[in-house]
Amino acid sequence: MKILFTDLDGTLLNNESQVSQKTKDFIKTFIGAGNKLVLSSGRPLDSILEVKEQAKLDYPGIFIIANNGALIYDCDNKKPIRELHMPYSYVSYLQAQADALNLHIQTYNDDAIITATEDEEIKFYRRRIHLPLLLSKDYTTALTKEPFKMLAIHLTDHSRLTAFCDRIADWAEDKIQYIFSNERYLELFVKEAGKGNAVRFVCDYFGVPLTDSYAAGDADNDISMLEAAGCGIAMANAAPSVKKAADVITPLDNDNDGLAAYLQTIL
Repeated sequence: MKILFTDLDGTLLNNESQVSQKTKDFIKTFIGAGNKLVLSSGRPLDSILEVKEQAKLDYPGIFIIANNGALIYDCDNKKPIRELHMPYSYVSYLQAQADALNLHIQTYNDDAIITATEDEEIKFYRRRIHLPLLLSKDYTTALTKEPFKMLAIHLTDHSRLTAFCDRIADWAEDKIQYIFSNERYLELFVKEAGKGNAVRFVCDYFGVPLTDSYAAGDADNDISMLEAAGCGIAMANAAPSVKKAADVITPLDNDNDGLAAYLQTIL
């Protein structure tokens, strides 16, 4: 048995945020041969389940890595097998630091996005992530449990996000990871999470050697996953840092079935 860990946006999904028919055909063949598919994304669980349902990926045995590895979910049994939460004290600190820089930051309940105001950043984000919105000036009062992650967003000035990174760097060193999933989005989650750690956990869970795992992605938050897997695959459209970390680069991009086309040649 082999395991394929695949990112969604910019990897499994085309530029219309859909799984193409050619890619669906590959997944059907891959799973039918007795292999495992793990959908791995920075997105919250409900958003990944929406993608899975819309693409009709209703095969047995699919697992999900959500929130950059902070949640691992068994789709068949509809239950998590690993949860790594961010303490409320971290949430308060990060919200305060973002507020000091007038920077948008948000967090999540299981079924909703929590943020302070309905600004342009949250409107942009919800064009793809179709979760309800809950407005609160103090995120810890709106949370029903400690969250899996936070997300800082700036739509036009990447340096605003790097300034936030600089501001929290000393505090974060032994507490959280902060990694870009694209130029606009800065993901924040606990140290023990991350897609790479999730790959190792899932392989151990199934008793599958890491050498029999494949991981594909396009953004910086995918790098740890590509490095952990037996074969790290960067998409043709991936960031240069991701291509540098990968074992192979697909000849075609995500809008031309790059992942499916490449894997069909080697499996």
